[in-house]
Amino acid sequence: MNDLYKALGDISNIRRQMARSTEFRGYGPTTLAATGLFAVLAAAVQKLLLPDPVHHMISYLAIWLATAIVSAGLIGVQMVTRTRRMHSGLADEMIRMAVEQFLPAAGAGILVTVVLLYSVPSALWMLPGLWQIIFSLGVFSSCRFLPRQMTVAGAWYLLTGLTCLALADGRALSPLTMGISYGVGQILVAGILFFTARECSDES
Repeated sequence: MNDLYKALGDISNIRRQMARSTEFRGYGPTTLAATGLFAVLAAAVQKLLLPDPVHHMISYLAIWLATAIVSAGLIGVQMVTRTRRMHSGLADEMIRMAVEQFLPAAGAGILVTVVLLYSVPSALWMLPGLWQIIFSLGVFSSCRFLPRQMTVAGAWYLLTGLTCLALADGRALSPLTMGISYGVGQILVAGILFFTARECSDES
């Protein structure tokens, strides 16, 4: 039995190593582009319904957290189905690896939001910039198994996040700061995935 467990452990390690050295193809360009459009739509809803977000932070958070949850759910469902189709026997390892790379950033974003909301409400204007910076760290962390061009998307989110913080007041809560950053950013991510996948297909 010890030999059997050792053999199974070796097989598991081999599969894990193969997954780490394989480019992840579980993110669909169309789905990611759709999340960018969700961000633009959320910005339009904010502009229409929330002209003064500084004094209605709960409503502001509700709009953007709902958008994030819907987008994450859509990406998650599509990632599972696409990964099982694209990566076959390595699907479970690839999905686990993708989640492990982005989960710390997602968790940090949630915790920062909760802490500012309950402990430093006067600093809530910083949330759009902090969200974007934390998201950029998740993108950079994921670059190890995504096309190298994805660093451009990480740099975009870092730049927009720092720009939001540089506004240093309620202007950071403008619908443009989230709409432009995530609208353009997610479409940029989708474009990178689309064209790199196309290049791989042409080469093969």
